[in-house]
Amino acid sequence: MTTTRPETPARSETTVRSEPTARSAPDRLLAVLAAFDHEHTALSLSDIARRAGLTLTTAHRLAGALTEWGALERDASGVYHVGLRLWEIAALAPRGLALRQAALPYLEDLYESTHENVQLAVRDGTEVVYTEWISGRSAVGVHIRVGARWPLHATGVGLALLAHDDPNTQEAYCAGELASFTPYTITDPLRLRRVLAEVRRAGVAVSDRQVTDDALSVAAPVRGPGGAVVAAVSVVVPQVDAQVPALIPAVRLAARGISRALGWRPEP
Repeated sequence: MTTTRPETPARSETTVRSEPTARSAPDRLLAVLAAFDHEHTALSLSDIARRAGLTLTTAHRLAGALTEWGALERDASGVYHVGLRLWEIAALAPRGLALRQAALPYLEDLYESTHENVQLAVRDGTEVVYTEWISGRSAVGVHIRVGARWPLHATGVGLALLAHDDPNTQEAYCAGELASFTPYTITDPLRLRRVLAEVRRAGVAVSDRQVTDDALSVAAPVRGPGGAVVAAVSVVVPQVDAQVPALIPAVRLAARGISRALGWRPEP
């Protein structure tokens, strides 16, 4: 993929959307990057301008600067893609590549013992972000990929993370809007509070048909050196024949192994 500078836009394409004058230069630069997501991985200059709310002239200038630096790449047809330079920077995040490297051996063990979808996720605000995913050929289909985001309450990993957050944060989340994806998604704040209490008591979270009506996940929290929960690991299986009691020890073992790899030691 080439990284050539873009051509200057035609004068007839002066604006796509009026550009707010109050936006700072960093805001506009970040808006160009934020124009890309999982559904929009390849964008034309006009697409970038429209999605970022910028004039074509401004989008052209910023896209050119980002392309020169390596944050964006432009192919022979003039379409932009996220560049490798961003991946290099993102790999430095302690909850990204470093966590993945520590966790991968235990995720592979969990996969070998179940041959089902295995996932690793961290929390970002009110959502989980999946940092690793191992999928089996015959495993149940899931709407998950590395980098995907889902609300905390609708996933096993999200419940495991939220249950171990501070009470004020939990209460604020329960009091907010709880999105629904299937008839089984938890949307009642009282029920969510009870589920979180059970997760803390049991040490594992079970999410039954909350994202799709054919899948069940079992998740356990991963702890960092100081004991705080920093991630969660899960296995996703077909709901129709889920053997939850058999899955719980395997998921717990994987979470404990990752925690130890990160430097956590259980108190005597």
